[in-house]
Amino acid sequence: MRKLRMTAGLVAFGMVMGIAGPGPLTQVAQAQSPVTMIVPYPPGGATDLMARLVQPELSAALGATVVIKNSAGANGTVGAMEMARSRPDGTTILFTTGTSLVLTPHTRGAPFRQDQFIPVCQTSAALVVMMTPQNSGLRTLQDVVARARQDAGAFPYASTGPGGTPHITMVSLERMTGISMNHIPFRGSGEVMQALAANQVQLFTDQGNLVRQYHLHPIAVFSETRRPEFPDTPTMRELGHDLVFTIWSGIYLPAGTPDAIVDRISEGCLRTMAAPAVVEGLRRMDMPIQARGRAEFSAFHAAEYERFGRLVEQFNLRVN
Repeated sequence: MRKLRMTAGLVAFGMVMGIAGPGPLTQVAQAQSPVTMIVPYPPGGATDLMARLVQPELSAALGATVVIKNSAGANGTVGAMEMARSRPDGTTILFTTGTSLVLTPHTRGAPFRQDQFIPVCQTSAALVVMMTPQNSGLRTLQDVVARARQDAGAFPYASTGPGGTPHITMVSLERMTGISMNHIPFRGSGEVMQALAANQVQLFTDQGNLVRQYHLHPIAVFSETRRPEFPDTPTMRELGHDLVFTIWSGIYLPAGTPDAIVDRISEGCLRTMAAPAVVEGLRRMDMPIQARGRAEFSAFHAAEYERFGRLVEQFNLRVN
């Protein structure tokens, strides 16, 4: 009788996870399997830090151990491809910024198709901020433009990879102001911070949470209006340049994953983003939460893919 009750409990656990299979034992085995969460950027960067904050709460919400795997390279493309090739059984998910999936395919091309991914849950929508070390001597956008004109084509700025949102913001600014700078790509924001500290570069545009985390100076924000996180920092629109960007993040699954699994992971993700530890942790990181479930996130993803396609055509932002 005891054995029967234990088996029933395990089967129920598998059903809660929404895992389909040929029988109860398959459901139990899959429910207990660890979930690999691919982060397509190196350790120490903004996306990695957010993933590690989310990890324990997502594990609790899914009833399975979530293990982070950093698979960096090609502005998130390496990790995206690894997830796309994974078994569609819910044991591998991708935690990434939207850049690698909705922007990079337009700017650089990508070895994947949009229909290889299932948007599951959006987690955040971070401010994009132009930043510089406190001792750089660069305090305003006018300072940046003047330096770029003084060292035409040589003044370096960092990004987390060609064709990503931070890089495209700078290319757009170059086109609007008629300046030319020297783009230095890195594998992730953690590496950029080391380069800024070593004075190898003095300018970086990326997620706004890095400003306070690394005590940097915000030059301008790429938002529609000034934000409470940076009340004294002007927007690019105020400075005469209609450039509005966010760096949003979310969770994806490979195409072919059964609907029941997708729905359960989406629901688990939404519970995770409402958990007090995550809300407080992301507040300390200056990372605004933007939680969208499967249906809403899928529509948002598709709209962003189309929007970036138009933007790339308008400004001729393709990257060699």
